[in-house]
Amino acid sequence: MSWADRWQVYQRLQELNIPSWCSGNQPLTVEITNTEAAIQLWSVTRQLNASRQDLICSLKECLNYRHGHR
Repeated sequence: MSWADRWQVYQRLQELNIPSWCSGNQPLTVEITNTEAAIQLWSVTRQLNASRQDLICSLKECLNYRHGHR
């Protein structure tokens, strides 16, 4: 993960009130204290690593599930 990607993840985790630390040339450190925080971390990092097409498919699946079109 590039420095810019780490910073982007760090900023989003701060918005979600998930304790994290990011210093120059150091790994991103995240404190995960519950399942919700773990899922949010997974989601934030997935948005960086997944292809646009994968993200679109996931969104469509969520919308279909929500509206009972499974």
